[in-house]
Amino acid sequence: QVQLVESGGGLVQAGGSLRLSCAASGGTSNSYAMGWFRQAPGKEREFIAAIRRPTGQTFYANSVKGRFTISRDSAWNTVYLQMNSLKSEDTAVYFCARLLNPIVSTIRDVDRYTYWGQGTQVTVSS
Repeated sequence: QVQLVESGGGLVQAGGSLRLSCAASGGTSNSYAMGWFRQAPGKEREFIAAIRRPTGQTFYANSVKGRFTISRDSAWNTVYLQMNSLKSEDTAVYFCARLLNPIVSTIRDVDRYTYWGQGTQVTVSS
């Protein structure tokens, strides 16, 4: 069983930065994607970014491309989301998730992810 725990959320002013972390434990597969998603009040959960193991290939939503960067540590124990130039519309609960044996066409699909963390709140004040 895979456990995912997010941290690093908080309150930041518009234009500021935050780095989210997702600590992973359990699981034996070396073929998966780690994704970041977010959900604002009254909205559906949306894809933000993903990184694929073992290739390290990254994927981004157009809304965050150039501002957010997904990365991981060398052991794939922790995945990060560096968020720069934050905007008020980035306010949401941010979740990390794992998709086993991913194919590229499904990496942005929230319904494909099996394991989820509890989420961390990010609030951007304008």
